[in-house]
Amino acid sequence: MRRLDLKIGFGCNNFCDFCAQGSKRERKGGKSPAAIKAALARARKEGASAVVFTGGEPTLHPGLPAAARLARRLGYESVQVQTNGRRLAFYDYCLELKKAGVTEVSPSLHGSTPALHEGLTRAPGGFAEVVRGILNCKKAGFYVLTNSVVTTKNYKDLPALARLLVHLGADQFQLAFVHLVGAAWENRTWLTPRKTDALPYIKKALDVGRAAGVPCYTEAVPFCLMKGYEDCVAERIIPEGPVSDADLYIESYGDYRRGEGKVKRAECRRCSWFRTCEGPWREYPELYGWSEFKPVAARSAGKAKK
Repeated sequence: MRRLDLKIGFGCNNFCDFCAQGSKRERKGGKSPAAIKAALARARKEGASAVVFTGGEPTLHPGLPAAARLARRLGYESVQVQTNGRRLAFYDYCLELKKAGVTEVSPSLHGSTPALHEGLTRAPGGFAEVVRGILNCKKAGFYVLTNSVVTTKNYKDLPALARLLVHLGADQFQLAFVHLVGAAWENRTWLTPRKTDALPYIKKALDVGRAAGVPCYTEAVPFCLMKGYEDCVAERIIPEGPVSDADLYIESYGDYRRGEGKVKRAECRRCSWFRTCEGPWREYPELYGWSEFKPVAARSAGKAKK
């Protein structure tokens, strides 16, 4: 399935320490209906059958329901909204999105307690809103796949967060290692854990999901660190397709990730996962180097694939 990532605006009612969009909220407005239509039509013509509306915070864009309706008229089978989850606390709005043709919602929860979540998002009251939003979306009949950014502040909480997500009925969850761009780059020295420090907690969180039968994934954690959890590497399932950003249209997000966003070093060529693995976001080894990443021998990788 080819999927369009359509960023419809950069305004947001959170002020996350890890925000990858940085100052775009001050510099870029929301996409016009004509621009949204053009991006949807272009990607559909190129074979996309799924779209994810992102931002910024897409639920703040007044044209989101109309954009979802247009997507369905154009033949998009899957319509996802990637959101901080706060507006989903209003059940009538969830029903409006459902009626418009949205099939999936991807709210973000970054801690199992208000203090942790709101400490990262700078949004007082946001924790209760996201929790209520997840429950509302399950009630409305959406497929709910959550996203949680792994940082120094919350990595030890990940098993508890996974238990909460399972309890709330999330259909899928992802633990995305912080991407050091935008605000995250500015906060990198205190926001970024070493992957090997976070890994035991990440794997315990994945164990919670696996035990409950909930699909669960990591993102930006290379295969060499995921022994026994290779099936949880999200890069294996991220749909290919274009990105319609503020002022540019990227033909392939996969090509961008592999060619510009992420990086591997020469030693990675000895690893059995070399062709499959994308490596970490390139800013991470600039901060911590490459000592954590060890090529995996062929025999080890072969056992993992069975």
